Amino acid sequence: MVGNQLGHESLAGAPDRETTQNSCQPASDFDGQHHPYSVPFRLIRETVEARITAKTVEIFHRGKLVATHQRSFCQHRPTTIADHMPSSHRRYRDWTHERILREATAVGDDTAALVEIILRSRPHPEQGFRSCIGILGLAKRYDPERLDAACARALALGTRSYGSVAAILKNAQGRKTTDKTEQPSLFHENIRGPGYYH
Repeated sequence: MVGNQLGHESLAGAPDRETTQNSCQPASDFDGQHHPYSVPFRLIRETVEARITAKTVEIFHRGKLVATHQRSFCQHRPTTIADHMPSSHRRYRDWTHERILREATAVGDDTAALVEIILRSRPHPEQGFRSCIGILGLAKRYDPERLDAACARALALGTRSYGSVAAILKNAQGRKTTDKTEQPSLFHENIRGPGYYH
């Protein structure tokens, strides 16, 4: 999203032939009056110009039309054309918050809890999709019980990433034990005890 906020009056209700033109260097989207419009990903950080009318937003690069969007007045809700995304991002467009939570719940309670924490910890839940989808993808290599145990271990350690869960699984730290977990002994020659201080 571009931090460039266009400083011109609203064109709501203006005839279609009245236009405003602006230029900017988009980080990923052109920001037209607090509403981001997508541009082809190859034009990120390139200078583009936009012609904004009451009904459309047309984006040009070096005089060539590269994108056309229907004008939207919903602030801070991006308008994105799927073809503008790089292929690595298009993979995630079919995933929703609900689908990720549903699939995590199918693996186990701890997986669902970790995924929920990851999604809530990001300013926008979509920023956590890649990590969550990666964690769910581990179910292809590990059985659900082991993956859920690794997520429980990650929760106990306070880690919130795919890399952490993958490392726990790789190092076999996520195995749940049915017996009482072994606690380290607190009694040895270096512990003074309460009598030392009185």
